[in-house]
Amino acid sequence: MERGNSKHGPRLDEQMSQEVSGLVQGPGVGGSRVDEFREPEPPGEDQPGATTAPAGELRTGAPQGMSSRDVEERSRLGRFIGLSALPGDRETLLGSARENEAPDDVIAALEQLPADTRYRTVSEVWAALGHKNETQRW
Repeated sequence: MERGNSKHGPRLDEQMSQEVSGLVQGPGVGGSRVDEFREPEPPGEDQPGATTAPAGELRTGAPQGMSSRDVEERSRLGRFIGLSALPGDRETLLGSARENEAPDDVIAALEQLPADTRYRTVSEVWAALGHKNETQRW
């Protein structure tokens, strides 16, 4: 068994690397590995480009009946109300918010709640503050 040199000359190495560059690097120098019939057609002159997600509120994943901003604000409120404060009344919620170092606007909003009502969830607190929760789909 003869063990010869398996290296090629620089010119042959360069030629061989060009032959497989499309397989190694993807589209570019050697072209695409995708068959031409699999590539999407470009949009027409009066048509928008194709996207994978719709624009606007549909894209954010906000539940029906709420905007993405509403979801974010309700989530922000919930970060400052500990689970141990629920169910709880206004004073319990305020105590939890202060303990969790809530900003002034959250404290001010909780101070507007009626004193004699117990809230079971952050969504109930959110609704009592005059905001919308998601609508149920039946």
